[in-house]
Amino acid sequence: MTRAKRYAALLVALVFGLALAAAGWLAYYAHQPLQPARLPLSFTLEKGSSLRSIANQLVGYGIIGKPWQFIALAHVLGQATKIQAGSYELTAVVTPLQLLDKVTRGEVSQSQITFIEGWTFKQLREALQEHRALKHDTSAMSDAEILQALGVHNSSPEGLFFPDTYSFQNGASDLSILRRANLAMQSRIDELWGIRAAGLPFAKPYEALILASIVEKETGADSERAMIAAVFVNRLRLGMKLQTDPSVIYGIGDKFDGNLRKRDLSDDHPYNTYTRAGLPPTPIAMPGLAALTAVFNPASSAVLYFVSRGDGSSAFSTSLAEHNRAVNEFQKARKRKP
Repeated sequence: MTRAKRYAALLVALVFGLALAAAGWLAYYAHQPLQPARLPLSFTLEKGSSLRSIANQLVGYGIIGKPWQFIALAHVLGQATKIQAGSYELTAVVTPLQLLDKVTRGEVSQSQITFIEGWTFKQLREALQEHRALKHDTSAMSDAEILQALGVHNSSPEGLFFPDTYSFQNGASDLSILRRANLAMQSRIDELWGIRAAGLPFAKPYEALILASIVEKETGADSERAMIAAVFVNRLRLGMKLQTDPSVIYGIGDKFDGNLRKRDLSDDHPYNTYTRAGLPPTPIAMPGLAALTAVFNPASSAVLYFVSRGDGSSAFSTSLAEHNRAVNEFQKARKRKP
């Protein structure tokens, strides 16, 4: 064997040996437990980041020690371009291999927010603002600016968002939650409008939404929603005033102190359904699916009045005389209670 061939053979052996050593080291590194700064630990990989930037972000969070080690592992395993941006959470010690698997599969951490039936838009905004996992893009926006950002052409946001529980990736914009809730409400209204009962006194779906918000606030027992909806639908058909306290309270706004007085019922404003006939100009809250369903398909009944029995249920009447007797009966019953 010539000297040149011996050198070539040695070089090949050296390269092969180095490759084996590197592979052995990489295998060792891949399976060594990482020691994060703390557990549980939440971290976010920014969208559009390069592999080097991602590795540096992981170093910054105290998850890995040296960026080049993680970079080498990702390249060798062919995962360099497959890491997904998003918010993640480590709840236990992991190896670099497990960490790489987590971020390439996009096992992002998620949170939830729940909007409650009967909430006003003000309460909804407060819930969004208080949620720490959300990005608060709407903080400095007015209600009108939020609607503009969502592409919603309404003068008021009240009642336009469906009450439900929404899951989201940590760090998501609160505007994205509002968009989903608005689309969910619109979808349900469109569906119910297509199967609504005949002869309803609504020229457009928005009017049904307004009444559904009133039914939501007026209902004490779930089983009575369709009957309460029937009361208000029948009143609209006959041109009677709705005379619903929740609408008046909504119109009073922040000045309401919890006590609805007689003068409040005679103080005229657009939401006073004692002084004005027809529907108020906007919804007064977020109606849930049950309230929406009740309004689009109310009970088949001639009822025009209802009064609380004091136990969460209501007594319904078809005439004023019958209603007055019921009011007198349950008022006396409440006075007799110790």
